[in-house]
Amino acid sequence: MKIDLVQYMKNRYLERNTPGQDPGPVVTIAREMGCPGKKVAQCLTDCLNQRFEKSNKKGEWKWVGKEIFIEAAKELNLDTHEVREVFKKNRGVIDQILSSQSQKFYKSDKQVRKTIGQVIRSMASDGHVIILGRGGVALTRDISRSLHVYLEAPLDWRAALVSEKHSITLEEAKKYTQAVDKRRAQYREYYQGKNTDYTWFDVRFNCMTLSVEEIVDVIIKMMEVRKLI
Repeated sequence: MKIDLVQYMKNRYLERNTPGQDPGPVVTIAREMGCPGKKVAQCLTDCLNQRFEKSNKKGEWKWVGKEIFIEAAKELNLDTHEVREVFKKNRGVIDQILSSQSQKFYKSDKQVRKTIGQVIRSMASDGHVIILGRGGVALTRDISRSLHVYLEAPLDWRAALVSEKHSITLEEAKKYTQAVDKRRAQYREYYQGKNTDYTWFDVRFNCMTLSVEEIVDVIIKMMEVRKLI
């Protein structure tokens, strides 16, 4: 199931891990624009939970994506749109001034990103969560009980899907796709730092040649090998 982040955080606050318990397990999924990240996250979650139901084990898996923005906005008393904009622009000097005269309080880009990072890290440590995007690999790479997945595909194939979905020309779709790819890379770089290879992904999948079900089957097998399930 997709996560109700607010309720999730409330429950986890009441059920903190005991001292000494290893963080995780957690799976992070990053993807190039046009790849089926949400479908993979949902299918993986459903398959994992079906396994738990059959074995009568506890530990329901959930997945989280853009809800991170909503939770961060709530904590910072900001409009969700304002939080999203932090990751779409390199505002530079604007970070030192009020973003809007109508905004009662101004939160810096750094504070917004820090809060989002803290929410992601907290969820990953509690475990049984699949994190879609949001720089998950950079924030959880040191967790031993983790698996980091990257979804990719040829640009022309992805652009064709984006063109059809948004009813734009192929050329416009290609430019948009490349812009989103660049923004996502910058997002990860903020948490992991530039020019580092520490946060390479564990496995990459070609979404043009592999179905969602095939990708999920392989991820589950890898989780078994790593004893995450």
